[in-house]
Amino acid sequence: MHGVDNGGFAYGLWTVVLFSVLITLFVAFSFVKPKNKFEWRSMGAFIGFIVALFTEMYGVPLTIYFLTGWLGSQYPVVDPFSHASGHLILVFLGLSDSTWAMIILHIITNAIIFFGFYIVYKGWQQIHSANDDELVTDGIYKYIRHPQYVGMWLVTVGFLLQWPTFITVVIMWPVLMILYHRLSRREEKTLYEKFGKRFEWYKARVPAYFPRFRKKYSDG
Repeated sequence: MHGVDNGGFAYGLWTVVLFSVLITLFVAFSFVKPKNKFEWRSMGAFIGFIVALFTEMYGVPLTIYFLTGWLGSQYPVVDPFSHASGHLILVFLGLSDSTWAMIILHIITNAIIFFGFYIVYKGWQQIHSANDDELVTDGIYKYIRHPQYVGMWLVTVGFLLQWPTFITVVIMWPVLMILYHRLSRREEKTLYEKFGKRFEWYKARVPAYFPRFRKKYSDG
């Protein structure tokens, strides 16, 4: 097994930053269609998360600058500014030189990211194919009430596991999760006003974010 090539300063790639941001946002906007001011605010936080993530991934590695300055000679790798050394989970597990560890990390995190986008797509597809006067309770909505927000959560978790940074982990991710939670509460208030007891019955039986597969909702 050959080690990962750790040589060179792998940052300042602003064209790659821009391309990565645009591709990710293109995919996100393909499934998420903000309609009001609060939804746009939440999407704005997601955009900020993605920009901050790829800026540190390919532009300026602020987290690595901080960690190397703080730990000095105790930093776990000799060349912290190679691209492989930006995968901080592997760095602090002592696996940044392992090709297989790098492959496994990318397989797992990319699977989480794509599965998240798939859940967003399934939720969006069901909502937009339903009639305005219909409460959607089948398909993925049998298991969770907010699949689109769960999907976005999985997307961000996948990115954070692949490339954690102080700004995205400590600041932007918590803010993003709070905004999406508040957005889900606002949507539920609207659904209750529209569907009344039927939505209350559905809400009592189907969890918001974490499925209970043994007790899926039945409209019967």
